[in-house]
Amino acid sequence: MSSFLALSLAATLAAAPPTLTLEDALNRARKENLDLKAAQARLTQADTASRKAWAGYLPNVSVNGAVIRNSIEAVIPAGPLAPVEIVIQPRVQLQAQGQVRQAIIAPQLWAGIQAAYKAERVAELNVEQARREIFFGVAQAYYGTVAQGQAIAVQERLVELNSARAKDTKVRFEAGTVTRVALLRAEQDLARAEQDLIRARNAEAAAKLVLATLLALDDPNFNVAPPPEPQVPEKTDTEALVERSLEQRADVAAARESVELAQINKRGVWLSYLPNVQVSGTYNISNAAGLVGSNRIWLITLGASWTLWDGGLREANLQEASGVIAENRALQRKAELTARQEVNTAQLDLESALANRFKAAQAVELARESQRLTEVAFKEGVATYLEVADANTALTSAEIGLVGERLQASLAALRLMRAVGAFGARPLTADLKVEESEAPFLQPLPEQTQPTQQPAREGPADAPRQ
Repeated sequence: MSSFLALSLAATLAAAPPTLTLEDALNRARKENLDLKAAQARLTQADTASRKAWAGYLPNVSVNGAVIRNSIEAVIPAGPLAPVEIVIQPRVQLQAQGQVRQAIIAPQLWAGIQAAYKAERVAELNVEQARREIFFGVAQAYYGTVAQGQAIAVQERLVELNSARAKDTKVRFEAGTVTRVALLRAEQDLARAEQDLIRARNAEAAAKLVLATLLALDDPNFNVAPPPEPQVPEKTDTEALVERSLEQRADVAAARESVELAQINKRGVWLSYLPNVQVSGTYNISNAAGLVGSNRIWLITLGASWTLWDGGLREANLQEASGVIAENRALQRKAELTARQEVNTAQLDLESALANRFKAAQAVELARESQRLTEVAFKEGVATYLEVADANTALTSAEIGLVGERLQASLAALRLMRAVGAFGARPLTADLKVEESEAPFLQPLPEQTQPTQQPAREGPADAPRQ
């Protein structure tokens, strides 16, 4: 018998869906999220820009050979012109050539190499911004899935309560102590609660599908563990947060680097007015001695080129480059203003969300006490069934409202950290091309000394910060 129980327990555990934590979700997103993989592939492509730019300045070595079948063979016989017979053009001619070219002075390439490195940096920052947005989207989906699960728990309690109430009312109706209207109302409340439970379960299933898609999971059959409640510092100065945002946000840094890239490109246009100098060496070998009497010839060439007038192309490029600089400066200013606006808005949203969560917690306590008193009054025959049903409905609405307000408070805190550049962030001074073993979650905000992650608490945790 014990073996049978052990086997049954093992089968049950094997069939149980896995439990996913927020840390697990973020780490899996780092490894498996398809949008992030595509962004990293774009970064790999952009990483070749500097190598391509250096290719124009480093030595260029080429070799070539040919076999030529001539219709006429030309030979200078031995005599007064040559002591030996010289084949000028054999009927079957074999020749090979090796050439080395090296740029000595190439001003436009100097700017091109510098611009390539700057373009790689811009690509790194854009990928880092995409990475942070992906992590933020995963966290949003995770918190939403947990909230849907909590809503299901509330609806299940309401179904249990209404089911017991319907049974009790049926007994009372059969005993003749309540009217048929009360019985019908009880059955209607039970049916409505069951419908709401189905909707809540479907909403949770939809939320899990979204989360599974972000994590590249084929099977959305998993459970989610309650995530830590994001913590933010108390009474942090807005300007301190804005300053942190301008320093740590990858999109702002990318806009700043784009301005410098545009300036380098314009400098490259100016450098195109200067001459270019290069040296080349060539070595030829052939089975025909030619007029020089040798089938091996080499030469070294030092050449210079200077474009004095190109039909106005450089002037047009200068004008275009100036426009690109002006455009990127405007985009940089827009990115900075957007960061400032998002920090201020996130702070206001967080303040409102914390206040609403506190009021929702108070509403739950009041609705719970009202439901308890109504239940007692109903058992004593003082309250009617309609009053009990209204009290149950009010309690359920209050509990679901608290679930929603807790979700909004958590998301508001995450949005503030995202606006400041502290969510899923790596220092911008680090090598952003290197993948980390773990996905970072939160970085401390200014004036914050407590841990950035705390377990969610009940009761006083819903009170707004003073």
